[in-house]
Amino acid sequence: MSFANQKVVITGASMGIGAAIARRIAHEQANLILFARSGDKLNALADDIGKEVGTDTIKVFTTVVDVSDHRANEDIITMAGTNVNGLIFTTYAALNEGKMKERGRGTILNITSTTALEAPPFPGEAVYHSSKALQESFTNALRNELVGTNIKVLALRPGVVATHFHEQRVGFDRGMYEEFIEGYEPLVADDVAEAAVWMLRTKERVSVKTLDVVPTAQRSLPVFDRAWNERNGVR
Repeated sequence: MSFANQKVVITGASMGIGAAIARRIAHEQANLILFARSGDKLNALADDIGKEVGTDTIKVFTTVVDVSDHRANEDIITMAGTNVNGLIFTTYAALNEGKMKERGRGTILNITSTTALEAPPFPGEAVYHSSKALQESFTNALRNELVGTNIKVLALRPGVVATHFHEQRVGFDRGMYEEFIEGYEPLVADDVAEAAVWMLRTKERVSVKTLDVVPTAQRSLPVFDRAWNERNGVR
């Protein structure tokens, strides 16, 4: 890939790794859009790059911004707060206030998603799917941290389920929803519940650490057998 005449956005660009990346990419003839909290350092970097590379060959734009200020991104805050902070805080409460860790036994079952491990084909849902990947990582790390106890830490990954979630993700557009599930039977919530109960019922010495439960027609995240209903007489 050539950087020439490309626009490259770098956050935290005023110093350290961000500044070093900015300098290196500038020498590759890319136009830079640099964000940082320190305006003085950012402007000094832009001046240095201009002297090193020449302002007649590339353009450098700078903006002072704190990317930790999310006032304009309430949807992101809500999603991250629910799927990330909510999971972690609830787990902490169960282990500590709920005294699970003190007892040294119990089960934590996190409902993640098949999207946690595969690149999702759905546009506009990067934050959601990233949060599911974090849930998966958190589950795996917590399982290791609880070594020396009998506490199980499990992850259940549903595929497509006919719930409010999938209706919501297409904006409650019935036509889009029907198109999404055309030709196959999605899971229903009870299918996932059945799998969860099965995981929870195993002997204490047995852990089903992770389980994917998907419609048989869902062969992978983006691949569906849309002849399923016709072949199996489903209407």
